[in-house]
Amino acid sequence: MTAPLYAKVKEHILEHIRSGAWTPGTRVPSENELVEHFSISRMTANRALRELTADGFLSRVPGVGTFVKEPPARSSLLELRNIAEEIAQRGHAYAAHIKKRQTVEATPALAEQFEMKHPARLFYLVMVHTENGVPVQLEERHVNPFTAPQFNDQDFAKITPTAYLIAHQPVDELEHTVEAIMPSPEQCALLDIGEDEPCLALHRRSWSRGHVVTVATLIYPASRYALYSRYKTSPSGTLSQ
Repeated sequence: MTAPLYAKVKEHILEHIRSGAWTPGTRVPSENELVEHFSISRMTANRALRELTADGFLSRVPGVGTFVKEPPARSSLLELRNIAEEIAQRGHAYAAHIKKRQTVEATPALAEQFEMKHPARLFYLVMVHTENGVPVQLEERHVNPFTAPQFNDQDFAKITPTAYLIAHQPVDELEHTVEAIMPSPEQCALLDIGEDEPCLALHRRSWSRGHVVTVATLIYPASRYALYSRYKTSPSGTLSQ
């Protein structure tokens, strides 16, 4: 079966992107240029560009043109990674903005997560991490003061909470749960996204010396970030020891 004309145009553009000939930010041919090059209708050219934009390969700027879109940043699902270092490794500018920093009473649900036998207080932090000025992660974190008594005194514009905790409390055990969510209006405002933008929520709990150190939820706009993992397995597909 012969592929539709719009599919041929899409594959032509994708070949240039995959080969590296067209890097992120490169302007791709306009609808008029595609019409002339492939001898196709304007509707066909428009469909090819529209679908590649919807698939996340292109970004269309009204009145300016269509450009190769930079792929979403990626963060490891299995490791404790410092987001500031990840962004710096991509050659981009990192910044952090603290929205809340306080001490709160542990709710019954939090007390259970921290494996506490008696009511206690917790450090609570909400901050936004940005890449080139664009919010890419909303961090909502509770910390056990028993394991990190100086946590609330740190300058988290200079060191991320993850980096500080790793340096002061070696991690013995780590728990990750990922879910797709629709963010609350407050979360949308902090991430500067529309209310119809889905997000990935990474729920993290870590232990050190038998104590739960921190319970955190890291929220990523789905269009700006991806979570991934890669690991060695046995021939049957189970994790290698």
